[in-house]
Amino acid sequence: MLLPRRTKHRKVFKGKIRGVATVGNQIAFGQYALQAQGHDRITSRQIESSRQAMTRYVKRGGKIWIRIFPHTPVSRKPQDVKMGSGKGNLEFFVAKVRPGTVLFEMQGVTEEVAREAMRLAAHKLPVKTKFLVKEEA
Repeated sequence: MLLPRRTKHRKVFKGKIRGVATVGNQIAFGQYALQAQGHDRITSRQIESSRQAMTRYVKRGGKIWIRIFPHTPVSRKPQDVKMGSGKGNLEFFVAKVRPGTVLFEMQGVTEEVAREAMRLAAHKLPVKTKFLVKEEA
């Protein structure tokens, strides 16, 4: 699973995910890409399960890039604990994703294989996604 080596602050505010992606919204490395159509928080577990689904489908052929990283820590309080007495403990890390963000890229496989692999990966994610193909100049 992905998680930062160290963080500046142990606990952070929840915040809001507004607007559209202005960076990380173009295909940079591969030929095919999976782009987010909505905004949500994607956990490191969801990223890893998507990666595994793609890798297994392409039978470890081609190359896959993960374009998002879970930087943001999320804290939770235990079940059946009364209100108050501070913020909960750190539970997991998330990547905040805006509409237009490229999540995964792939190269070295046919378009049909890439499309199916990305479809399997999209089922593991909480956002609607779109399959992109890089147009040659």
